[in-house]
Amino acid sequence: FIVLLTGIGAFTPSYTQKNNGFQRSAADAINSTSQRRTGPLSLFGKMFEEEGPLGKGITVGKFNLSLTCIDRSIIEQLELEADNQGTEPEELSHFANQVCLELLRKKDDWLAASSESSWFGQDDAGKAERLFNEWANTEAAKFEKEYFPEDAGTNKGGPTNAVVSIIVEIQGDETKFEGAGKSLASTQAVLSGIASDCMVDDGHCLNAIEVFWTPGAPDETLSRTDVVLDFPTLIDL
Repeated sequence: FIVLLTGIGAFTPSYTQKNNGFQRSAADAINSTSQRRTGPLSLFGKMFEEEGPLGKGITVGKFNLSLTCIDRSIIEQLELEADNQGTEPEELSHFANQVCLELLRKKDDWLAASSESSWFGQDDAGKAERLFNEWANTEAAKFEKEYFPEDAGTNKGGPTNAVVSIIVEIQGDETKFEGAGKSLASTQAVLSGIASDCMVDDGHCLNAIEVFWTPGAPDETLSRTDVVLDFPTLIDL
């Protein structure tokens, strides 16, 4: 389920900012889950990388979170944040920051999480962008599924579980993605790091971001079984 700056049927919001050189754009996608994998960092290669506000090179990372939604307020807030965003670096970084903060405020409702990342040198910027696009497309393809309960209509807008995925391409090597799902504290640290690093240099360190969530419609309900079956890489907290 996705939407970008313009909605697409029942699909849930996804936003992309590209800030490489003079390119800036917004693009559509669909929802998410993830795996835990840490890309090896080449210390030798890093020796020759130029230092930026967030370190050297480029990091592509993915963070996934499932949580309970008794009143669906988090879904409504994500939709509100998405509707109010533009495509300039400051606007997209603010959107990323607000999404992370909204999730942090719901820490008591967290059920499971996972994360992964890969680092690239500046000379491999094309590979970083390719990985970002691959992850976004993979997540999008996973979320064409709709979650309508058998007694559809009897619980419209009622309690549900939700899954939120954040994919970012950010300059430097200081944004840490590893640790989500190990504990509440480590999951909070990952999300807090993304929230703060996206705002560095007025958002110009953020090359790209996509945010996905499900369910996207008021009459959809994501059960605990749905989460386990459709998002198997999430680790219970």
